[in-house]
Amino acid sequence: MFLVTGATGDIGRRVIRLLREHDHSVRAFVRLTSRYGELEHRGADIFIGDLRCEQDIEKACQGVQYIISAHGSDNDALTLDYRANIALIDQAKANGVQHFVFISVLGAERGYEDAPVFKAKRAVENYLAASGLNYTILRPAGLASNLLPLAERFRETGLYLLIGDPKNRTSIVSTDDLARIVVDSVTVPEARNQIFSVGGPEILLREDIPQIFSHIFKKEPIVVNSPLLVIDGLRGVLGLINPEAKQALGTFRALLSNEFFCRKDEIAKLEQTFNFPLETLESFLRRYLAV
Repeated sequence: MFLVTGATGDIGRRVIRLLREHDHSVRAFVRLTSRYGELEHRGADIFIGDLRCEQDIEKACQGVQYIISAHGSDNDALTLDYRANIALIDQAKANGVQHFVFISVLGAERGYEDAPVFKAKRAVENYLAASGLNYTILRPAGLASNLLPLAERFRETGLYLLIGDPKNRTSIVSTDDLARIVVDSVTVPEARNQIFSVGGPEILLREDIPQIFSHIFKKEPIVVNSPLLVIDGLRGVLGLINPEAKQALGTFRALLSNEFFCRKDEIAKLEQTFNFPLETLESFLRRYLAV
């Protein structure tokens, strides 16, 4: 039995789809308000709970052999990115879980002091590595699925908003490839007790993304390049009325102001370890946009 948190997210849904295609038993940890009909249709065991509640985590972990932590934080990094994962790891130890797969973030080890998600993810990585459990830690760069709404907007308007340095490098990973790596991590011996940076096969500049959209839709892009000062100003205002939102924007700013790309040797290691070629961003977008 696999337990998947973040089951209705972009990664979790794809992971469960793959697991069910191979007839694995899956328990999907979902919120009451989430849309989990597809997961139920695929034969997943639906566990309705709240990752903020340790009792729910304890119940969800009973009888499972593998745990895949794929949930996000909903602007609450301390509770969801940190405490919920610590509780999952503790329950994995108590229940003799055979393998724990943790979705971290590229750059978690860099120590961005003003980015709560990065700090929480790194603390969980350290806790998991010291837990005695068999584990795989995956540090993905940007997810291709996150660009689908931007691509749809571009299809309609030709507009693309680019905040920050357009020359910053990035590695956009096919979300389907990431899901496959997640699933294979529990059976590939070379993935045991390893940390992988996960990106696509190309190192792109951020300004390359609207050009890819342009190539797909055959439409000249109108790129609006806003400086990071816009985010800084917004954070200053939010700090007066909503400190939690200000902290969340700290993570957002770190993502916009820094480079997040995988080196060629890291991509080669991924393809060698998991034995399949990684998909380009354009290929992913064309598949999902039916172009």
